[in-house]
Parts: sequence; structure tokens; C-alpha cells
Amino acid sequence: MEYLNDMALFVEVVKAKSFRAAGDATGVPNSTLSRRIGALEKSIGLRLLHRTTRKIELTEAGQLYYESCRRIVEEARIAHEQLGEMLAQPSGVLRASLPVDFATTYMAPLIAEFARRYPGITFELDLTPRRVDLVTEPFDVAIRMGEQPSSTLIARQLARLTPYLYASPRYLKTAGEPTDPADLRQHECIGYPKSGPWVLHKEDATAEVEIGRRFTVNSVGMYRSFAVLGQGIALLAEGVVADDVAESRLLRVLPDWHGSPIPVYALTETRLLPAKTLRFIEFLQERLVTQ
Repeated sequence: MEYLNDMALFVEVVKAKSFRAAGDATGVPNSTLSRRIGALEKSIGLRLLHRTTRKIELTEAGQLYYESCRRIVEEARIAHEQLGEMLAQPSGVLRASLPVDFATTYMAPLIAEFARRYPGITFELDLTPRRVDLVTEPFDVAIRMGEQPSSTLIARQLARLTPYLYASPRYLKTAGEPTDPADLRQHECIGYPKSGPWVLHKEDATAEVEIGRRFTVNSVGMYRSFAVLGQGIALLAEGVVADDVAESRLLRVLPDWHGSPIPVYALTETRLLPAKTLRFIEFLQERLVTQ
């Protein structure tokens, strides 16, 4: 209600003991302050202030009204500050739907880091390949990879993950190392179902390669495991294989070439989010971009 704002302005005028000083404190012009207080008095039906050229004084009714307004304004300020603290340190249950393999191989350490940062949040994580219904099911957010179909959901892009080519030292020792994308036709390459030819990029150059697929796998975890076990060359995002590369279980192949970036989205039903969900999305945007 607009008169609640007028009550706050009335309190500032009384504290400052003049319209000019109150205007300096609030940034509201003197003329506007005077008009707003006048409208407040008219709506109440009583004069609240005695005005002179030098100062203002409270009427008897104004004194009573001021005491009530001061408490209301102070309680509103405290409530506002408490909500600000809640936003800084959110709490509650965060219910998230995550892709199975992406969550287990990529997001688990990030979620653990987020949990340490916000100890007031508890988690219910649903790892499922199905598309959950954010309207009828009790999820705060769903994380999905790849371009999303048109819908009424709000999609916030978290990152674009660039995949590179990797193979195990054992595989490269046996099969040799490709020096050009065309060489991949003579190699065992691990594929995803219905993924088509590999499209690789190097600066402004693009190469499209039909690959042999002894293994076609719809699980990122299994895909990565086959690469580590020497079953062929895999196209994987850096974050998924970071530990394997650090331990020399996988080596990058054709290091100047990479696959098409894969977008990662956070899907929500609405733009107006509770603090726990907003902080989770912001955290993933911050951390995934560095992966």
C-alpha cells in the first residue's frame, strides 16, 4: 500500500525536523515530501505537523502517529535485513533433477563444494534420464545438456563445454597416433548412439569425419571407462577426464582440434526463484565455465 511508503517518509521528516534535511537524507525533493505528508494527513483526517518557515513540530495526533509509524518502519527494516541475510546464507531443501552420468562424473565434486559453502541447504538429488515435469513434480531445478526444445520453462545457460579427443597410452601404442582428422577413419572410435559423424573444429577450419564404432555407448561413464581401458578414441569434455589426464590414463589426441561445444542449462518453472535455487544456479555458472 502506498501509504506505508508515506509513513516511512513521515518518520524521516520528524527525525530530521525539517523537510529540507529529510529530503537530503532520502533523496526525495522537498516539494514531493510536503505533498506526500499532506496527502497522508488528508487520508487520516488529522493534522500531524505544525509547519513554520523555520521548523516543524508534531501535533498531539502526530506524536501518537509517529510512535506507531516508527515501530512499523523499524520492523519493516529488520524484516528486510533478515531477508537479505537469508539470501546471503540460504537454507532449506534443494530438489534438483540431474543427468545420471554428467552428475556422477562431473557435478558431484561441484555439488560437494556448494554444500560446504552453504551449510544451511540440504539436498534431494534425482538422477534420471527422463525429462521431469517441473510444473507438477516438486523439483526446484533441472540440469540438462544439449539444446533444449521450446517450452514454457525458463532456461538459463550455465556453460558451453568443449569436448576434445582422448585415448589411452595403451591404445596409442598399439594403433598409433592420428596426425590429421582424416586419420580417425582408420582408428577405433567410441561413439554415442545416433550421433552421426564427428564434426571437429580448429580455429576457422572444420572437418567432418565418419568414424568406425566398435562400441556405441549411451553412458558417459561407460564411454570414458572404455577409453581408459584402451578400446578406442573418445570425444569427451575436459572436466570429465581431468583426473584421468592428470594420472596419464588418458592422453589428448589431435590437441589442436575439438568438437562442437555442448550447452548446459538450468531449467526452472519461473524466473522468481528462492535463494537456495538462485545461489545454486549462480554457483554452477561460476564453476562450470572454468571446467
